[in-house]
Amino acid sequence: MIFRRALQRELASAAGATFTVLFTIFVTFTLIKILGNAAGGKVASSDVLALIGFTVLNYLPTILILTSFISVLAAVTRSYRDSEMVVWFASGLSLARWIRPVLTFGLPVVAVVAVLSTVVTPWAKMKSNEFIERFEKREDLKRVSPGQFRESTATNRVFFVEGSSDGSTVVQNVFVNSIENGVNSIVVAKEGVVESDGKGGQFLVLKNGRRYQGVPGQADFQSMEFQRYSMRVATKVAVLGTETQTDAMSTPTLLLLNNQFSNAELLFRISGPIMCFILMMLAIPLGFVNPRAGSSANLILAVLIFFTYSNLTKVGENSVKLGKASFGMSWWPLHLVVMLTVIALFFWRLNVNHPYHPLVLWNARKRRRLLGKCASPTAPQ
Repeated sequence: MIFRRALQRELASAAGATFTVLFTIFVTFTLIKILGNAAGGKVASSDVLALIGFTVLNYLPTILILTSFISVLAAVTRSYRDSEMVVWFASGLSLARWIRPVLTFGLPVVAVVAVLSTVVTPWAKMKSNEFIERFEKREDLKRVSPGQFRESTATNRVFFVEGSSDGSTVVQNVFVNSIENGVNSIVVAKEGVVESDGKGGQFLVLKNGRRYQGVPGQADFQSMEFQRYSMRVATKVAVLGTETQTDAMSTPTLLLLNNQFSNAELLFRISGPIMCFILMMLAIPLGFVNPRAGSSANLILAVLIFFTYSNLTKVGENSVKLGKASFGMSWWPLHLVVMLTVIALFFWRLNVNHPYHPLVLWNARKRRRLLGKCASPTAPQ
């Protein structure tokens, strides 16, 4: 009982520190990426915080899986390094006795990963897509950031505004370069506003400006001043969620679709909790370390195992998506192989006669110390 409580505290402490580090890394990476998109005009600056939150929710299953794996591995490795496992085995206890306290700590994490993978992550992906689609389907002028040149959705106009007021409906010092029927025209105005005709049409109304059309020096070059000039703005109706991908669909919807794309997404979602469980079991026999050696090699090996395991699940997912494999024959072989590897490692570590067992190493060090004392010459009197 004392061992279990102490191990639970150690696992919780290691998990807290690991989660904090990984969460900070992922949030920083997400912040840099989304701020870059906002600066490039790909997303609205007002949506940055919401998009960061949705993206972090997408990363949470991966963070929790890696956190649980590293936490168990760190606890087992510390016990080997401090020679506590020598006392553990000398007391007649087995390495398998670690399974129950590790599961007590890990099963709630597995449940959280399952909920995130099947419910929260698809919802976050759907909301993120809605924010991006809503920004992409806004009127051309509303997509323009002050001080930046921006191309229209129809790629036939380039807008530039110096400043905006009244939200995003009124702008000052507008520059519009457009090409229509092979004719280039430039319009500059002191003020512009987007107005609706009540029938779904959107018009950019420019006030107090000048319009240039044609090539300077040619006979057909035109220049005129105006107090009010209207041009139709190409718009799209902002219907959210109509082009939702499978990664943003709910799990019941994927079950109803039952095609290769929905099956590939289902395979990805159920792999999260299975990976979390198997990796925690793998961390127990994998945590062995020679007390005289450092423990950094175990951590590097754990990261390599995690990314290899994750990439292999991606290979299976892509095979289902391309129609090269069925869902029923793709979700279990990889996890079964890894689980059999875990069982084999357990049997290997339970064998007290293998040369890297803690008791064997401890007895070998003890014999070397005794032989060293016997072989040392007696100091002269």
